[in-house]
Amino acid sequence: MTSNIQPKHLVAVIGAGPAGLFAARELANQGHYVVIFNRDIKPGGLAEYGIYPDKYKMKTGLRGQFHQILFMENIEYFGNVAVGEDQDLTLDDLRQLGFQALLVTVGAQGTKWLGMPGEDLQGVYHAKDLVYHYNHLPPFSEKHYEIGQRVAVIGVGNVMMDISHYLMERRRVQEVWAIARRGPGEIKFDKNEVEAVGAHMDIPQIEGEIDHWSELMRSLDEDPDKVKELLHNAVARSVPFDSPSRFRLRFLLSPRRILGDSAGRVCGLEVEHNTLFLENGDVRSRGLGTTEVLPVDTVIFAIGDRVDDHFGLPVAANEFVKAHQPRYPVEGITYEVEDPQTHLPILDVFVAGWARRASTGLVGIARKDGTQGAQAVNRYLATQPLMDELPLDKVHARVRALGKFIVDKQAVLRLHSFEQEHAKRLGVEDFKFDRVEDMITAIQMAHENI
Repeated sequence: MTSNIQPKHLVAVIGAGPAGLFAARELANQGHYVVIFNRDIKPGGLAEYGIYPDKYKMKTGLRGQFHQILFMENIEYFGNVAVGEDQDLTLDDLRQLGFQALLVTVGAQGTKWLGMPGEDLQGVYHAKDLVYHYNHLPPFSEKHYEIGQRVAVIGVGNVMMDISHYLMERRRVQEVWAIARRGPGEIKFDKNEVEAVGAHMDIPQIEGEIDHWSELMRSLDEDPDKVKELLHNAVARSVPFDSPSRFRLRFLLSPRRILGDSAGRVCGLEVEHNTLFLENGDVRSRGLGTTEVLPVDTVIFAIGDRVDDHFGLPVAANEFVKAHQPRYPVEGITYEVEDPQTHLPILDVFVAGWARRASTGLVGIARKDGTQGAQAVNRYLATQPLMDELPLDKVHARVRALGKFIVDKQAVLRLHSFEQEHAKRLGVEDFKFDRVEDMITAIQMAHENI
């Protein structure tokens, strides 16, 4: 290896979202040689494929930061290489190749479902699949999603707002109904997200809904007027887009089953009415036993994500099992994975970002968590022997033997430049290929034109 840097150890970072990339930077700055393995061709993760498409300035800034990280001298990138059980490489494969520590930052690739009747009907989707679809992530970008005119989105967080924005702006549906299990005082979306759909909110309906629960809210020391103020301020700052859609909210409803017609399509959502109560100072909800049916033709779950059960690490309660007694905690947080049989940390595996705690925070939080996860790894590596020579030839040979197109950091830059030029020719702000094959062709064409 020709380099001015003499690496101390060889580390694999699995996943190239914000947590993985900023973790790689931290590890590289500590003098370790880092190899990033990414399932996707492009780096960025949810920063590339999760942020709403029209946030061009944010995405451009993040891409610039990510490219700077990739081109650090002691960081290597292998895109289009999946790690996990029955994937291109397993965690044991990486160990056998000589990696001394494995930092898993693959996010939460699984989806949460409620396990209720009707989830298999046509017209039932998970929000993450749609987010990937409209952000052009293969293979989701190539799938057809049949969306009706009356859509129920279950959940009241920022993802619900993004999905509602997409449904109204791109799909131009008639109605979007956001369904909340709890009350107006527990809404989770940010005011900035409300602005994206504010002009299309049915304010009389939403205010009527808040008024309906105002007495209950005040009994729990919640202020309904503050919720109204948040919505009014967002509406005042919002910019309408060309769509006939209306956005409405229903509170204190728990989905019980999805109803289907004779063709197997969604025709209704049965919900149970809830109430709120205080328990040990916390506001909680409980069902009242009464139900109603909402006449919708599409149901989208925006209730969070879960990690991949088949990645190769133990899973409990939708997350990888973290060590209860970590050896290297950072700010009191454990980044180590626990073996549920021995109840001891797995020596060389660490998790960060949404792989540590699913569906938590945005890019800034992922950045901090990745950096702190890398600090935990660095402390572990201080106990490991230094390598006289890095086994990079062995790593390269194993990756080449996969027999597929491997994307390195030069290829990432070529693809980015190709898509930018294509966007200019089309007269649009941003352009992405929908198919892996098209991305590979673009990389090869860009390489030939050098």
